[in-house]
Amino acid sequence: MSRHENIITNIKPSTAIRHDYNSFSKLCHETQNPVVVTKNGEADLVVMSHEAYQKMISRHRLGQMLSEVDHEIASGKPMRDFEETFAAIKKRIENE
Repeated sequence: MSRHENIITNIKPSTAIRHDYNSFSKLCHETQNPVVVTKNGEADLVVMSHEAYQKMISRHRLGQMLSEVDHEIASGKPMRDFEETFAAIKKRIENE
């Protein structure tokens, strides 16, 4: 999916939740995309599965971290040695 592609492809009236919650929930889980819920024909809420929300938050945090690293590189801050960093990460994973 490109950065500019609109991920909101599902639009449902609020009655979809009230009248058939199970189908609405299934749609959220199967598509893993946000669903816009309308009220009186206007966008009111955006609903997504918990799993999709967690993935979205993780992507956002990763983006923030990468942005910080880009800023550090641009400012000339010395970088850590790759081998030392990789060894430290591997050690942490093995100790969990």
